[in-house]
Amino acid sequence: MTRTVTLNKDQKLTEEQILEIEAARNKPIIFDEDSPELTPAMEKAFTLAAKSRNRVRNIS
Repeated sequence: MTRTVTLNKDQKLTEEQILEIEAARNKPIIFDEDSPELTPAMEKAFTLAAKSRNRVRNIS
């Protein structure tokens, strides 16, 4: 499950949010057919695509 929270600039995380983040940090990554582990070539392509996307966002 993915949870998205939007914080205001000066808003602090609650103790519950901090505990959730710590718990998620300690869980192992589980790869499956819908979310396979990336090969080095796939990682490079993903990084390049993200950089390109960010450049376009910053220009707009």
